Amino acid sequence: MNYTVTKIQPFGALIEPKNADTSVDDLSIPELRELFNEHHILLLRGFKGVTNGDELVNFSERWGEVSVWPFGKILELVEQDKPKDHIFDNTYVPMHWDGMYRPEVPEIQIFHCVQAPGTQNGGRTVFSNTPEVIRRASEEDRQKWSQVVGHYERKMEFYDSKTIAPLVTEHPNRKLPVIRYCEPPVHEDEDFLNHPNMHFEGVEKSELGDFLKNLQKKLYADEVTYAHDWETGDLVISDNYTLLHGREAFTSGAGRHLRRVQVLGTPKLVNPHLVSHA
Repeated sequence: MNYTVTKIQPFGALIEPKNADTSVDDLSIPELRELFNEHHILLLRGFKGVTNGDELVNFSERWGEVSVWPFGKILELVEQDKPKDHIFDNTYVPMHWDGMYRPEVPEIQIFHCVQAPGTQNGGRTVFSNTPEVIRRASEEDRQKWSQVVGHYERKMEFYDSKTIAPLVTEHPNRKLPVIRYCEPPVHEDEDFLNHPNMHFEGVEKSELGDFLKNLQKKLYADEVTYAHDWETGDLVISDNYTLLHGREAFTSGAGRHLRRVQVLGTPKLVNPHLVSHA
């Protein structure tokens, strides 16, 4: 192999070139796919070959069919001057899975860091390994989680959709349980732009607050959470079928800029939880 593999704690793998001139075009996707299936997150650092949007799309299309949005194949995740949604603000983004409001759920997210926000400015992307969350949970928690269904509605520039998803469901390709959950904003105030509407059935209203706090504690436990500290040029390939992800807040004006491409599974996963979409 023309690269080294180092395990990331608590999960994931760092892929680095043995030669500084190695490009992502030199990498074997079948080899990377094996590592991806094992580790759920691959961090490619130090490779040449992705410096712009076209090169990112070319690399992503080697993994499979790229999801096309109204804006195209690339989402520019960068702070806007007058954002209308929290993903374009500098505030945190709660845990969720991509495609929950879309007709097709992508299997893979590929992020390219165009510009890191710099040390001490926040902005880490946080991933939670949901099968491990379930494995580590008590039998009492697993029983409670199995009874809960989330109802989510969200309207933004790119869709107006409703999704109903069991908290615990089966991975589409593997015989293991995963969590499908959109975390409610911690502070539902004017500082959090355009938060979704949501409610949960299967848990008493009087118990909901404690239930969600316990779930949050389990999702963010050190043993199941990887928070990625971005460096300019990083490529992160993440498993959307298995993980949940969110974003820490970052310093306004820090210049944090990521590009994200979504790769559909083979076969495509038609969203089993989507109720309405416009």
